[in-house]
Amino acid sequence: MATILVVEDEKPISDLITMNLKLVGHRFFKAFDGEQMQQILEQEKIDLILLDVMLPVMDGFEWMRRRRHPGVPVIFITAKDSLADRITGFELGADDYIIKPFEILELLARINVVLRRSVKEEEGFLAGDVEVHLQARKIYKSGQLVELTAREFELLEVLIQNRNIALSREKLLELAWGYEFEGDTRTVDVHIRQLRKKLGWEERINTVYKLGYRLEAER
Repeated sequence: MATILVVEDEKPISDLITMNLKLVGHRFFKAFDGEQMQQILEQEKIDLILLDVMLPVMDGFEWMRRRRHPGVPVIFITAKDSLADRITGFELGADDYIIKPFEILELLARINVVLRRSVKEEEGFLAGDVEVHLQARKIYKSGQLVELTAREFELLEVLIQNRNIALSREKLLELAWGYEFEGDTRTVDVHIRQLRKKLGWEERINTVYKLGYRLEAER
């Protein structure tokens, strides 16, 4: 997972973001103004910056104009919601622009999109004897390649990226397959059962819990 610098002067928002980054496996650093941000960037390898605009010492727009770390992607998270501000953010080189208040799951999804574009190294996940290579879209169990359907892999990817976060069936469908599902949401249960069978997790429900999905049907 990635190392993310959260630059936000409102502590409750900073704490909310970093708590959820930790839940899904990211490392993070906190900064509360532009000066602290610059110090961390000079000392640490950062994969992504989540940057507020209205900061003390130096605001986010000004930092982008002066920035000395052009290789690090930036997502603005700000209450400045006018079209002019959004255009300014993108013209300054931001990779995304999220307006407060925001849904934490949407933020995590957008972080994943930016990281997929910018992080070059192979991203993997290991659970027991199962090894998942996300970028290569390959899964191995005890060293043997496991064949998954496209939808099974997409669902597994969302579960891994949001592990330790309880997601409803509706939210899983939306995140995995990119649409508002109309119909029987229990189709998620079918795909989960298939994943368990193929990965040998029929008796290891806790592994699926760690991936962030709690089957209501099993209560």
